[in-house]
Amino acid sequence: MPVILPVKGVSPEIPESCFVAPNATIVGDVQMGQDCSVWFNAVVRGDVNSIRMGNKVNVQDGACIHCTYEKTKTIIGNNVSIGHNAIVHGCTVEDNVLIGMGAIVMDRVKIGQNSIIAAGAVVLEDTEVPPGSIFAGVPAKKVKDISQDLLKGEVERIANNYLMYSSWFK
Repeated sequence: MPVILPVKGVSPEIPESCFVAPNATIVGDVQMGQDCSVWFNAVVRGDVNSIRMGNKVNVQDGACIHCTYEKTKTIIGNNVSIGHNAIVHGCTVEDNVLIGMGAIVMDRVKIGQNSIIAAGAVVLEDTEVPPGSIFAGVPAKKVKDISQDLLKGEVERIANNYLMYSSWFK
């Protein structure tokens, strides 16, 4: 059974259409949209501030979503994929975004829609990722604009695949 716990009397809100892996952890002030998935060993920790997730968000194996006490919330839009072992902390992620495996997104970052954060990238505090951008590196910098092929072939494909994968476990 997943660990789903209230914190200070506030329980996570998880629609029935979502999949939560048996060893995932979701605590506190977390609101998930429809058709989300939280995978094996992932942690969504709304204990010190709120986490809001749109529809069709997948939080892949080992990823961590958190925020900063009394300072930053985490807001995630629709159709967002958060790759294996990524850390998403106290930031805003707009719709149609792929955050690659092992990426770190720090406090007060804003990732514009239709963007990719490459695997292993470190997006430093207060960075603004313009819509339609690909950011990579340590620290992460814009490397190019996203193409329509990449948007459909990666961002949309991965989000749709995770919706399909979650159906295998229901």
